[in-house]
Amino acid sequence: MNFLRGVMGGQQTSGAQQSGTQTIQKLCDRVASATLLDDRRDAVRALKSLSKKYCFEVATQAMDHLINVLQTDRSDSEIIGYALDTLYNIMSNEADETAESEDENQQIASDDLGVQFSETFIKQQDNITLLLSLLEEFDFHVRWPGVKLLTTLLKHQSTQVQQIVLVSPMGVSRLMDLLDDSREVIRNDGLLLLQQLTKSNAAIQKIVAFENAFERLLDIITEEGNGDGGIVVEDCLLLLQNLLKYNNSNQNFFKEGSYIQRMKPWFEVGDDNSGWSAQKVTNLHLMLQLVRVLVSPVNPPGATSSCQKSMFQCGLLQQLCIILMATGVPADILTETINTVSEVIRGSQVNQDYFASVNAPSNPPRPAIVVLLMSMVNERQPFVLRCAVLYCFQCFLYKNQKGQGEIVATLLPSTIDANALSAGQLLCGGLFSTDSLSNWCAAVALAHALLDNATQKEQLLRVQLATSIGNPPVSLLQQCTNILSQGSKVQTRVGLLMLLCTWLTNCPIAVTHFLHNAANVPFLTAQISENLGEEEHLVQGMCALLLGICIYYNDNSLENNTKDKLKQLIEKRIGKENFTEKLGFITKHEFYSKAAQKPQPIFSSPDHMLFDHEFTKLVKELEVVITKAIYKSSEEDKKEEEVKKSLEQHDNIVSHYKNIIREQDIQIEELKQNIASLQTTNEQNQSTMSLQLGQIQQHKDQYNLLKVQLGKDSQHHSSQISCAQLNGFQPEEVSRLKEEIEELKKQQDILQGELSEKNVFIESLQQSRVDGQTDQTTGVSEKSAELQKELETLRSQLHVQSTEINRLQAERMELLQKTEITGSLPASDSPSVNSQSDTKMEQKVAQLLKETASLKEELKNQYEDKSSLKQQLDTAQSTAAILQDETEKLKQELAESKKEQDDLLVLLADQDQKIFGLKKKLKELGEPVEDEDDLESGDAGDEDDLDDDGDDDEDLRD
Repeated sequence: MNFLRGVMGGQQTSGAQQSGTQTIQKLCDRVASATLLDDRRDAVRALKSLSKKYCFEVATQAMDHLINVLQTDRSDSEIIGYALDTLYNIMSNEADETAESEDENQQIASDDLGVQFSETFIKQQDNITLLLSLLEEFDFHVRWPGVKLLTTLLKHQSTQVQQIVLVSPMGVSRLMDLLDDSREVIRNDGLLLLQQLTKSNAAIQKIVAFENAFERLLDIITEEGNGDGGIVVEDCLLLLQNLLKYNNSNQNFFKEGSYIQRMKPWFEVGDDNSGWSAQKVTNLHLMLQLVRVLVSPVNPPGATSSCQKSMFQCGLLQQLCIILMATGVPADILTETINTVSEVIRGSQVNQDYFASVNAPSNPPRPAIVVLLMSMVNERQPFVLRCAVLYCFQCFLYKNQKGQGEIVATLLPSTIDANALSAGQLLCGGLFSTDSLSNWCAAVALAHALLDNATQKEQLLRVQLATSIGNPPVSLLQQCTNILSQGSKVQTRVGLLMLLCTWLTNCPIAVTHFLHNAANVPFLTAQISENLGEEEHLVQGMCALLLGICIYYNDNSLENNTKDKLKQLIEKRIGKENFTEKLGFITKHEFYSKAAQKPQPIFSSPDHMLFDHEFTKLVKELEVVITKAIYKSSEEDKKEEEVKKSLEQHDNIVSHYKNIIREQDIQIEELKQNIASLQTTNEQNQSTMSLQLGQIQQHKDQYNLLKVQLGKDSQHHSSQISCAQLNGFQPEEVSRLKEEIEELKKQQDILQGELSEKNVFIESLQQSRVDGQTDQTTGVSEKSAELQKELETLRSQLHVQSTEINRLQAERMELLQKTEITGSLPASDSPSVNSQSDTKMEQKVAQLLKETASLKEELKNQYEDKSSLKQQLDTAQSTAAILQDETEKLKQELAESKKEQDDLLVLLADQDQKIFGLKKKLKELGEPVEDEDDLESGDAGDEDDLDDDGDDDEDLRD
């Protein structure tokens, strides 16, 4: 404190000041020595009233006493409130309304004192912990001054206070409770406190976010009326920006918490957009900035694309496009909306496609891109708005080859619509207008339509321009070089050179078209070799870059402008060192580093608009390779081309084998699918056979039951039938039974013949399987064998059943023979039995007819089952034929692969022989060879080694 008294000692000269100091001293003594709480409370109240006018005296004499009051008198909220207010006054240095105004130097000294007093207060970390504990008091007179005091301390000593709060138990949680206070004054000041607390501290930002800050802040914004709210909405938005900006963890938490969907109502503007208040403009501006924080290009690509997807799905992008096309929107809000839409669609194919489909509410409707480009090439529009439109167009084309093709297509002769204004026409109009800024913007926009897209670079060579009536059309490339040679403004020439460099990069066809004009190379060499002023240095560097691109991407298709001849021209006319120096003018320019920092074009004035962000990256890549290409000799170029060709051949071989492997993988997958289908078919056959076996067993049981019943009846009536006379039985029915039995025999013979044919067919199929089986069709053959065994089992079961049917028929024939014998006896032998046995014999014949009908039905069912089995066998036969064809194809491909391997081994053997001969020649010439011992020992055994190599090759082929 003595040091602070010494600093302000020169001001303590007047009597009034001396009297105030004495009064403060007495009050401090009373606070320290008074035993009654009322006396101490009155003394602290008096210090509070003097703290604004005598800020320095109160701070130097009473600070320790006030801290002691906070520690000892916590039970009395009134004295605690007075003490906190007093500390707040001396920390904030708020001037008394009755005090006279001070000059600027005194005000600066007063601000420095506030910082010093804050530093003194936080030297004891317990003071901040004490202050945090006091914020738990619900009393308004304690909580409100405590919030203000802590906010002031954070303003003066933010880093130190943040560290103390961070290590304090439940420190951040106590401050978050301020947002739930029902008193708006405390809640609003709590927002300001959290703003200061979360500045530049990622750890505190994460803690605040996980204390449900997003939910609380969005609720407050909704309660206050979203964009139409007051300054409280502004404070909430500023706090949200602190929590989300450059904090990937909080951004991911915000997205996963579905908070992006809650931002959509912020941008629902009405039809009447006139009369926006200043606060509404500020709020909406901050809301747009918050959206940009989530999709900023500096964020990780994965996080940005995820947020872009969510914004499209929830309709936020659609709402922003509505604001973009609305009327009556303030200019600064429109500009920020364009920038926001730009970053929402940047690199997102879905969002870019949607933006391409947006139409302006005009008659007739025009695409939003066309309307924006009209503003960009209009020199009467604000500069900031034109920069925003350029950024939007760049973001629309970023990693969007489809959009690039659509823009270039509007310039091609086959797609030009004379009745409609297109994006290509606007770009050409801006490229050749009298406004240099329009020239630069149009050139950069057209360059982005060609960026990393060789197809569109070639397509743009087809564009023809009509210069004047009666003159033939001129290509766009030629027109750009013509304007360049006319000596226009620096901004125009720089824009055209950026367009040409982007166009010719990695496009040998465009380089050939450029070099075909005999005037282009002399113009570039003249520009580079001349000694011009500093304002022309950038143009010289750009011309050097363009000439270097013509050398590096030259395919030597023009005899007069090959790589070697252009290098010789540079060496004679310019000099390699001078060329390299001029090339370095680009990166040394003052505006180059600014443009390289961010994708968004931000310039203080139109004159500073010289470099594009993507072009700076292109220069960084090309500068090194062009410098190397200039200093390379022709021999090195030839070697490099040979290496490139060998690498291309190697890549072709690798790609060829990759294709073969890919095709084999596809074939293997198809075979696996076929095997799976055959397994499924086999399972179905097994289930069908099991069902048929069950039916056969059921028929056998029924047959056995009928047989038992028939045996009992025959034993019971054998004595009567042997001597009975069947005068009442009709001969026609007996003959009909004989015919039916004969027909059943014929059907059985037919079935037996079909079964024998199927047996022969299965045996032939099995033999063909054995002859044509391969490693890849072994599983299918096994499945066919299993199917054959199952069919054999079924055939044996059917044979047993037919045997039983034959036995039944034999028994019936015996019965019929007995019937015929008894019918031939005279009627006088048994006259008394006729009347009794007629009815029983008719019943027996009816029963036999029923059994015959049931047997016929069973044979019919078995015939149908055999037909289904025949169809299944036909299916298996066709599948086996398909697999056999595929096996033959695989064998053929395998033979081809072996043949290629043999060729490669022969080539390797030839190469080894050549290397061995070259090493031997080098030794004969006296050159050092690494494996001399091998050469000495290998003179006599050259032929043996070659023979061994040949044997190894044969082994490999085997």
